[in-house]
Amino acid sequence: MKEYDDKVLQCFLEKQEQLFPERVAETKEEAEEFLEECMAVVADSIKEVWEYFDEEGVDLDGMGEKDILEAEEVFEVGDGRFLIVEG
Repeated sequence: MKEYDDKVLQCFLEKQEQLFPERVAETKEEAEEFLEECMAVVADSIKEVWEYFDEEGVDLDGMGEKDILEAEEVFEVGDGRFLIVEG
């Protein structure tokens, strides 16, 4: 099973410039390869995004859900899932 489905790959292709100064992928195949190299994570909910940042040691004190969703490395897939890409 592919870790990154078509919806996740399309999301990254459309929104990649929110994190990177220029495009790093032009096709879904390039996007998948890039995301695999970055060990990008697909979270099924905002709670999982929160847990990911907590596990990574990010100081979440004083941060709300809106702050997490506005982080440049968080891409809202559009179906309730989120793609987290470490730049």
